[in-house]
Amino acid sequence: MNFQQLRIVREALKHNFNLTEVALALATSQSGVSKHIKDFEDELGVQLFIRKGKRLLGMTEPGQQIAHFVERMLIDAANIRRVADDLGRADRGDLVIATTHTQARYVLPPVVTKFRKTFPDVHLVLHQTSPQDIVRMLAEGSADIGIATESIAEQAQLAAFPYHSWQHAVIVPKGHPLAEVSPLTLRDVARYPIITYHQGFTGRPKIDAAFGAADTSPDVVMAALDSDVIKSYVELGLGVGIVAGMAVDPARDSGLVALSSDHLFAQNTSYIAIHRDRFLRGYAYRFIEACRPDLTERMIRATDGA
Repeated sequence: MNFQQLRIVREALKHNFNLTEVALALATSQSGVSKHIKDFEDELGVQLFIRKGKRLLGMTEPGQQIAHFVERMLIDAANIRRVADDLGRADRGDLVIATTHTQARYVLPPVVTKFRKTFPDVHLVLHQTSPQDIVRMLAEGSADIGIATESIAEQAQLAAFPYHSWQHAVIVPKGHPLAEVSPLTLRDVARYPIITYHQGFTGRPKIDAAFGAADTSPDVVMAALDSDVIKSYVELGLGVGIVAGMAVDPARDSGLVALSSDHLFAQNTSYIAIHRDRFLRGYAYRFIEACRPDLTERMIRATDGA
C-alpha cells in the first residue's frame, strides 16, 4: 500500500471514475493509474471498483467502506505535514479563505488588513466562489476556512460557528415612488421589476420565502452574484433592488435610497467553518479570532472532532 494508490482512490471518486481525469490530476499515465488500482486490489484481496470492460462505473460496497479510511489516512498525512510546518515556521505559510463576494467585499476587508499587519509573511489567498464550492473546497482540503451564509452550517464534516447576522434591504433610485411608501410591504415591492441575487447566494432563499409568505410573486428580471452589479442596474432604473444591508453605503451609493425594510425579511446568519478533521496552523486561528474575538482557538478545538 502506498500514498499514490490512496490518492488514486480519492481522485477516482472526485472525478466520477474517469481514469483520464484521474491521471491528469495526478500528473501520471492512465495505464499507471490502472496498474496502481489493480495492485491495491490484489494487496487487499477485494475488488474496490465496479467495472464494465476497462471503465470504472462506481465503487463496490467494500470499496465504499475502504474509501472512507483512505480519505482519513490522506487527511492525517496532510495534518502531519501541517504540524511539522507549524512547529518549524509558525509565522510563515499559506492560508486559503473561501468565501462569497459579499463577505469578501463588505465584511472581511478590516479583518484581512489586521491579519496582514500581524502576519506579513503568511501568503493569504481570498478565494471568492459559491457556497457549494466553499463546502467542496473545505471537504477536499483546498481551503482552510470557509465563510458564507448558505450551506456550510449544514455539513456534518464541518464545524461551523456563527459569525455575524444581517438583513436584506430594498434599494431604489432617488426619486422612485417607493421612497414615499410607509410602511413598505412586499406587495408594494412586487409591483416593480426586481433585481436581486442568484439562487443559492447571499440569503436568496429568505427573500423567496418572504414573498411566498406574503402570497405574492415578484418579477425577478435580473439575478446576479455580485451586490455591486445589482446596485448598478438599480441606479440605471431597471428595477427595484434587494441586497444585503451591509452592501449599502449612503456615502458611496449616493444615487440610491435604502428603504426601511428590516420588517420584510428574516434575519440571516453568516458562519465561519473549518473541516472537523483537518489540522489548522496557529495563524489560521488568529484569522478566525480577528473575525470574531470571542471565538478562541480553545473553543474551536473543544468542538467535537475539530
